[in-house]
Amino acid sequence: MFLMYVSLGVLVVQSTSLVLIMRYSRTQKEDGPRYLASSAVVSAEVLKILVCTFLVFMENNFSVQAMSQLFQEIVNKPMDTMKLAIPAGIYTLQNNLLYVALSNLDAATFQWPSEPQGGSEQKTRSAGSQLVGLITVLMACVSSGFAGVYFEMILKGTKQSLWVRNIQLGLFSFIFGFIGMMAYDGQSVWQSGMFQGYNMISWTVVILQALGGLIVAVVIKYADNILKGFAASVSIIASAFTSYLFLGDFNPTGVFFLGATLVIAATFLYSYDCKPASNSPTKNLFLTY
Repeated sequence: MFLMYVSLGVLVVQSTSLVLIMRYSRTQKEDGPRYLASSAVVSAEVLKILVCTFLVFMENNFSVQAMSQLFQEIVNKPMDTMKLAIPAGIYTLQNNLLYVALSNLDAATFQWPSEPQGGSEQKTRSAGSQLVGLITVLMACVSSGFAGVYFEMILKGTKQSLWVRNIQLGLFSFIFGFIGMMAYDGQSVWQSGMFQGYNMISWTVVILQALGGLIVAVVIKYADNILKGFAASVSIIASAFTSYLFLGDFNPTGVFFLGATLVIAATFLYSYDCKPASNSPTKNLFLTY
């Protein structure tokens, strides 16, 4: 129980920080080229694989048994490993959509900013950017929900190490992400390299994104996907207020405050003591979906 609440709290902090820093990294003015979003997704997956591999070795006291475990679980069980290809593909798509959304919307991601100043052409471009951002946010939400439920079913339906599962997930995410990077940004990668435009801010985004993948896995393993969704919602509210106070690119409205109140109320209602038991038919149906 303690680990569940700690992981939820860390997820809220990580998600809020990621959204704000990613938004800043995608909108700051730079002299050179801006870093590639597809490259950042690939870099985060590589970092996540390396961290999980280190944790597997640490669990086995840095013995050769760790290599044997990885080979046994990943290579010798191909059908079991292939199960992670579905959520990996969805998470890779979601991560790329997040960059697109934050390049076109403010840090609250779901809230429309105030009416732009300037001529009609500028307003048209702004409205177009908002529409692109809104569509990508909706796509990310739908894909995230399905992938979360699927990944929860896999994690709770096996006794395999959480870190091994993350390595399996990361391997497929890396493959899909690399293919996507070369398909959409291949020419730019060949000309200027995969790490073009990287700086301290962009590396911070990569680290936070890799950390988020690990935290989400812990939350889904020890809590459930519904609580993960609540944590993400709380993080959106925190991002909005932080953006309003420090970035100045978000003006909250009455509709936003109503939505924030509903999210907070839903969180308390779900965690109330009278909620259905974990072995109730409804929850069992949800977990086996």
